[in-house]
Amino acid sequence: MQEALKNLEAAKDAASPEKIARFNDDIARFQELRDKMAAQAAELRESLPTMQADIDAAQAKTDEAINRVSKLQEKLDMKLEELKAVEALGDEELAETIKQQIKSLRQEIVTAKARVDFCEMELREAQDRLKRQERQVNDCERAAEKYKAHIDRFIAWRDALLDNLKKAQTAYDDACKAYEEAKAAADKATSPEITQPTETTPPSNSAQPAEATQPTGSSATGKNTPPSSTKQANSSSGKQADTTAGKLANTGDAAPSAIALAGIAAAGLGITAAATRRIKNSK
Repeated sequence: MQEALKNLEAAKDAASPEKIARFNDDIARFQELRDKMAAQAAELRESLPTMQADIDAAQAKTDEAINRVSKLQEKLDMKLEELKAVEALGDEELAETIKQQIKSLRQEIVTAKARVDFCEMELREAQDRLKRQERQVNDCERAAEKYKAHIDRFIAWRDALLDNLKKAQTAYDDACKAYEEAKAAADKATSPEITQPTETTPPSNSAQPAEATQPTGSSATGKNTPPSSTKQANSSSGKQADTTAGKLANTGDAAPSAIALAGIAAAGLGITAAATRRIKNSK
């Protein structure tokens, strides 16, 4: 239990309210930064289609300028061929007119090529803007993912500390419960067994030896007088009872036990029964 208490104290120190509060503050701070980066990435991403449209328009202008240069170049080539034919015919006036046209075409071609360069520059700028925007979107999304990773890591640390505290508390509670159960079992094993006292029935005072009653008769008539044998039996039985009572008295007990009283009663009953039988036999 001491080890469980030590682990519980260490877990409480590691997951103290102050430390958990710092974890929560860091999580909230990273969450705020993540939300900011995610919102910025979403805002930048919204303009990507417009930038792509600008690129498409710049590409169309560039293609148009290139096509104009190509057409002017074709006209120039035709005028050059025409000039050769006119010069071969010796028509100097027509040849001079064609030369002026060729000169004009060459100027237009130079202007058209400059237009192509300008359109290509605009196209590159539009493409660069789109690339920069995409990089910013990617940077914001990566930053949001980085902050999300920080949030997940701090949440995992916080939850691990709280889970460790919960496990330590459970282990300590189990140890306390096991200790209480073991202590209760030990106390039960070492405590003396309490027994209920048994009730004893005191010997009844009614179990006294019965005295043999002598039948009374008229002294004048002499009837109902017991014979001498009956008197001897009663005398011997009385002596036996007196002897038994004397032996019990000589034991030194202040009060005779129930067994002794039962013996006296049995002796008295035996005397009475013997006397009764002999009286009946004498009749």
